[in-house]
Amino acid sequence: MSTYIVPSTCNALIRRSIDLRRLYRRAAMACEPGLRMVLHENMQTLDVLIADLQAQLRAHDGKPSEHGTWRGAVRRHMASWLTHAAHSRDNAWIRALAHQESALLHAFEQAIADAPVESALALRRQLPRLRGIHLDMHSLAGTAHH
Repeated sequence: MSTYIVPSTCNALIRRSIDLRRLYRRAAMACEPGLRMVLHENMQTLDVLIADLQAQLRAHDGKPSEHGTWRGAVRRHMASWLTHAAHSRDNAWIRALAHQESALLHAFEQAIADAPVESALALRRQLPRLRGIHLDMHSLAGTAHH
């Protein structure tokens, strides 16, 4: 039995997740191979998260978002520009990704707090994936300062 998710909330989270996945993709193209591997793993986690949310909407005859936001595109371009000017591009990408990842995790937590019980349960299932990415990026961000 699939769980109902409020379509507008779910689509907003899907769009933000797509934005973050695209930022990861942009960063992976610019980073060293070892970091690129970690970024690709996080992209795959986001792929699964996005696909799961989209499938849940489709299961209830909803139309899931397939694209990110214009703000996400602006953030990607700004991050590219700022990291290009940075002394250590990999560290700059790590900080940018960690910041956006934290914002996505917060958006999920806020959506869970505001959602009806059934929707909150469905969204809560995504938290382990997001927290895994969170730990990866903040561990990297901590080492990036040294």
